[in-house]
Amino acid sequence: MKLRIKEILNEKGKTKYWLYIKLGLSYQNFNRLINNETQSIKFENLKALCDILECTPNDLFDDYYKS
Repeated sequence: MKLRIKEILNEKGKTKYWLYIKLGLSYQNFNRLINNETQSIKFENLKALCDILECTPNDLFDDYYKS
């Protein structure tokens, strides 16, 4: 599975910095999340992403990973 956060940000014309400020995670955790280097995500962070990006969990995930 792959998170589509960067793609959604591009579609909405928002920056990673904008999301970083809104989400309130540490830079390390945020960076891992954005770069698909995390192996898990807390439900509270998933909900926050959906609320901030105005999307559903289905929108956030891609079912395969493109190298």
